[in-house]
Amino acid sequence: MKERTLESERIYEGREVSLRVDTVELPSGRRTTREVVEHVDCVAVVALDSEDNVILVRQFRHPAARVLLEIPAGGIEPGEKPSDSAIRELEEETGYHARKLEHLGGFYSSPGFCTEYLHLFLATELGQAKPLAHQDEIIEVVRLPLREMPNLIASGEICDAKSIAGLLSVLIRDLSYKGV
Repeated sequence: MKERTLESERIYEGREVSLRVDTVELPSGRRTTREVVEHVDCVAVVALDSEDNVILVRQFRHPAARVLLEIPAGGIEPGEKPSDSAIRELEEETGYHARKLEHLGGFYSSPGFCTEYLHLFLATELGQAKPLAHQDEIIEVVRLPLREMPNLIASGEICDAKSIAGLLSVLIRDLSYKGV
């Protein structure tokens, strides 16, 4: 079932992503190519305050050509542990610091063509920190009740995969704690 890589050619190397084309051999012996977008692993954080509000960020996303409502997320720096990255990204994007951080699992964002793996965290026991947004990001912090998340997902207001996966993970986790 596994494919064997015969050769790789890097076509593009950028600040955010790189692109390579791999020539692979299938188990049948047939050869074909695979286009692979290389991206660093990332973290995504569902942050819940003491009143069961989710801390979200609203920002314009150029590839989507629209403003999206998302959970905080970002890339893992070289040598950084995913948990440290989660705490840093939460502080940078929202101005909140998590005293408690729980790893909820992870997932590939688009495994058909991209190497990016996202580590998912739940951040609680939040305190104020100073937001350190990057110069190239304009972010609005939004607090909304956790109970509203299913409707925001169903309506398309929240429409990115990491936010949907993260929020549903927390909602399902809460239901299982309640015996549903």
